Amino acid sequence: MLALIQRVRRASVSIEGAVVGAIGPGLLVLVCAEQGDTPAQVDKLLAKILKLRIFSDTQGKMNRCVQDLDDAGLHGGLLVVSQFTLAADTSGGNRPSFTQAAAPVLGHTLYDYFVQQARALHSEVATGVFAADMQVELVNDGPVTIPMRVALG
Repeated sequence: MLALIQRVRRASVSIEGAVVGAIGPGLLVLVCAEQGDTPAQVDKLLAKILKLRIFSDTQGKMNRCVQDLDDAGLHGGLLVVSQFTLAADTSGGNRPSFTQAAAPVLGHTLYDYFVQQARALHSEVATGVFAADMQVELVNDGPVTIPMRVALG
């Protein structure tokens, strides 16, 4: 499983001009399933994201996770967007290959599972729409952008 995490002041995703998901301060999570990924990898990735300490504490150090914001009444949201292009392989030339991305059925299943688990573990979760043509707007806070990959083993 792959993810690109962006700490944001706000983020939204629109389809054909209509906002389908939006958050204030929190994390924009672009997520990609690869061939062979499993729900166990989703669980591991989500646990890392929820505990990723990239928000400032009272001393200005990155010591808080998105769930700490929730506990402090600051309502850190998650905006979860499917993004198969994270699996791009550009080693063979100028046209990316996406052969490592999960097939659409598996990708959709794991994306839905990710969202379901996120909603069970976190109070504010907004989403895009799997495989839709989406426009994502965000104000990256910092900027802070962190790639993540989890594998079992």
